[in-house]
Amino acid sequence: MNVDVFLSPGELSLGDVVGRVVAVIDVLRASTSVAVALVNGARTVVPVESTDVAIVRAKQFERADVVLAGEQKMQPITGFDLGNSPLSFSAEAVGGRTILFTTTNGTRALMGLQGTRDIVVASYVNHAAVTAMLRAAARAETDVAIVCAGDEGHFSLEDAACAGRYVRSLSQRGRSIVLNDAACACEIIDRKYGDNITKIFGASSHGKALAEAGFGEDLAVCAAVDSYPVVPIYQDRQITRLGPDRER
Repeated sequence: MNVDVFLSPGELSLGDVVGRVVAVIDVLRASTSVAVALVNGARTVVPVESTDVAIVRAKQFERADVVLAGEQKMQPITGFDLGNSPLSFSAEAVGGRTILFTTTNGTRALMGLQGTRDIVVASYVNHAAVTAMLRAAARAETDVAIVCAGDEGHFSLEDAACAGRYVRSLSQRGRSIVLNDAACACEIIDRKYGDNITKIFGASSHGKALAEAGFGEDLAVCAAVDSYPVVPIYQDRQITRLGPDRER
């Protein structure tokens, strides 16, 4: 089987993900926030293209049933209920509700994928749970693609390092796995930093920017490996958690 990493959505060509199980990574912070929201009881997370689309879509719901969430240049959007801080997606804020979610990188990466077999939202906080799903794909000889959301079309260190951890976890089972160059490079990055996720964030430009903007506590949440053991599946334009009623 093949495991290919794409360092930003812009690297994808038509057909690169067709028929594959695809993991989308936006560690800081959309992937983490999605995992936190689902563990805390959100009914579903619906990625949307823009602030305007979120406002229009919200009119289809009773106000108490929907949460508007998202960020622009790291900051919460004026008039929205929540930003993109995983700390804000508490059970009190999102339990039983639909979240309309728009972010600079993560939601756009999800919405641009076509022809996949399955799409899962991956991060450090749900690494073991998502890895189990990817290993099941490997056993079925289904190719895997890992798409890094990146930073406004550019390489991001934290997403690449996280992708490398998934690559290494898949490779450890001794299966015949063929990696593309980006997957090999990401595995090297992961080995360099090991379990020191905080050091990765401290070295990355986006991690530094978030810290300077006052979101240092978010970085700690995003670095907590396997703290939110959920498999978020993106299907029919919404993200829900994989469970007994949605087994693959």
